[in-house]
Amino acid sequence: MAVKRLAMGVIVAAGLAGLPGCVGENQASAPAAAAIKKGGDERNGGYLAPANWWKPAPEHTGQCATQVVCNDGWSWGEVSGLVADSPNRIIVAVWGDRGYGSEDGGRPNSTNYMVEVDGEGNLIKRWAQYDTMMNTPHQVYINPYDPERHIWLVERGGNNGRYDIHEQIFEFTNDGGRIVNRLIDPKVVGSQSEDRQVTKPGPFDYGQASVMTFLPNGDMLVGDGYWNGRIIRYNAKGEYISEFGSVGNGPGQFDLIHGIAVDREHRIYVADRQNNRVQVFTETGEFIEEWPDITNPAGIYMDENENVWVVSATLNRLSKYNKNGEYLYSFGAYGGTRGGFAGGLSRPHQITVDSDGNLYVASWDGGWANKFTPAPGHDPNKVIGKELVLQK
Repeated sequence: MAVKRLAMGVIVAAGLAGLPGCVGENQASAPAAAAIKKGGDERNGGYLAPANWWKPAPEHTGQCATQVVCNDGWSWGEVSGLVADSPNRIIVAVWGDRGYGSEDGGRPNSTNYMVEVDGEGNLIKRWAQYDTMMNTPHQVYINPYDPERHIWLVERGGNNGRYDIHEQIFEFTNDGGRIVNRLIDPKVVGSQSEDRQVTKPGPFDYGQASVMTFLPNGDMLVGDGYWNGRIIRYNAKGEYISEFGSVGNGPGQFDLIHGIAVDREHRIYVADRQNNRVQVFTETGEFIEEWPDITNPAGIYMDENENVWVVSATLNRLSKYNKNGEYLYSFGAYGGTRGGFAGGLSRPHQITVDSDGNLYVASWDGGWANKFTPAPGHDPNKVIGKELVLQK
């Protein structure tokens, strides 16, 4: 009987141990259930997007001041490029003012081709002194290896009735007050032919040059571009060094170069837009590999962690790849007109990240730019790092 009583005592004790208030000193508490986050769709990734960050210019009037599709007044043209000099100074390239009630869409004696906005999106400066020299400013850059941080602009030249504007690449002082250098095509766009892409162009005989990037020694790489299919290398003075590429869809050929970046090993990554791929080359232009099946890549951004971010104009998406071309993550969604959601994209065209980690995106079709700020507690794998700057 003593044995039976002892066994029964063990069973009862075991049962009591599972009751509230009866946990033994050496028994751990059960882990709390993880909190469930409900809702959300990650359209803005690891970011928050301030509403109405992009604002009309003071001279924009009527319905067009706040809407894209309208019949009176003037509004922003296509916002094609931007670069952050600081969190409170972002330089933006725009295709001038547009009025959708006018016959050609362009404002007579148009303005607002190059402007600056602050961190709240307020217009703080207009580069109106260059209005007669610009028509389709394409993308904007700051040379990170230049202690004076000169600003560079790729201008695609005249169209839409303004055929007197030359294709060219501008180098400005950081404040925009002075032109330091111009790499200029001697012919205006109106005198050129689509057949140029099958001829051998000269060092400055551009075929709608589109993008550029810089190397630590001061050299620059220019993607040329819409008609031509080549990457041109110039020195810091704008003197021609070399080139590679041709028009086509084979290895080392291009059909609309629209993005270029360089990694720490000086490999060159090129967005081959209409071939729906990214191609990778050595610094001297030798073909390494291609990353196929990337829809309409309109830009490439190499961040400080050597993540390769590709801008898809068609998908309205920013996609993350590693240097081996493996797809990792993406975010972004079509934002429609300005009646859409905060952070919505409309054919994104160029991105930039400021020193605080804020992301800015130019939406060409929408005629606006968006600002994205890293969300509190964000996953660091879901935000874009600062621009990769190579060691000299």
